[in-house]
Amino acid sequence: MILGHQKQWKFLENSYKLGRLSHAYLFYGPSHIGKKTLAIEFIKFLNCLPASATPKALQAGEKESNKPCGVCRNCRDIEKGIFPDFTLLKPDNKEMKIAQLRKLEYYFSLSPSRSLFKTAVIDQAHSMTQEAQNSFLKTLEEPKGRALFILITEYPDRILPTILSRVQKIKFSLVDKSEISAEIKEQSVPESQIEKIVDFSLGRPGLALNFLKDPKKLLEIEQRVKDFNKLSQFDLFARFQYVQELSKQEPQDIKKVLSIWSRHIRNRIINTLKSAEQNPKQKNYSLIQLQKIIKTISKLQFSFATTNINTRLALETLMLEF
Repeated sequence: MILGHQKQWKFLENSYKLGRLSHAYLFYGPSHIGKKTLAIEFIKFLNCLPASATPKALQAGEKESNKPCGVCRNCRDIEKGIFPDFTLLKPDNKEMKIAQLRKLEYYFSLSPSRSLFKTAVIDQAHSMTQEAQNSFLKTLEEPKGRALFILITEYPDRILPTILSRVQKIKFSLVDKSEISAEIKEQSVPESQIEKIVDFSLGRPGLALNFLKDPKKLLEIEQRVKDFNKLSQFDLFARFQYVQELSKQEPQDIKKVLSIWSRHIRNRIINTLKSAEQNPKQKNYSLIQLQKIIKTISKLQFSFATTNINTRLALETLMLEF
């Protein structure tokens, strides 16, 4: 299911119908907004083969509908990750290593078996090592046969300029809350939960869908938000004690806490700005403080994703901003 991004979808769809499809795209924007979901749906669209379609019609670019049917063999195999002419590449731990890109090069050296061309979605493309990026550049410059690459990233600035110059960039932004709310209402969700889901997802459809699948995640977020609000009332010693306990948790749990705080702060910044518009004389010291905290959290999130930093020391640095 795709929430929002109709402009991006229409652009890709029209490019295909007009025969102007690029051999490589870069989908960039915040996390959990549906970049990878749309990429995979587009791969389905390219390979969707409804019962009424024929190989000749497929060759001519004809489609029974503007979106993939989701039920034909090709659509189902792509969803399951077993379609022979599509591969999804992800980082091995925190990095995407050169061995993975060499396998990708070999994959593209093979002829497609059930499609007109081979396709690859490279998730978290920024995680490619320097060697891996150089290896991928060769594949990108000289793909064997018909090929389509879709790179997905939150950090396009971490990708080599030589790669960026060879891909068509498509920017993805946060989805309007009204769109997320409208979709949730169709899922028979209690009215009391809809507002929470919309607020905590903060324009990120992926998070909203996660909350629908597992309501317990909402309770966890509420608790972490309460923790954040209490921290501002603690002295530095008490905040460091909180960090001592938090740093004992698994790395993925710590990342989750930072992500929750980040979304909560962005919400507060938006609300603070709205209040300032209504009351221009209102002082903005809290806004400045929130901006400092969000900046520090962003740096920590980047460090956690790319390096092995001292968790406790990093979190103590964050506590100094409260």
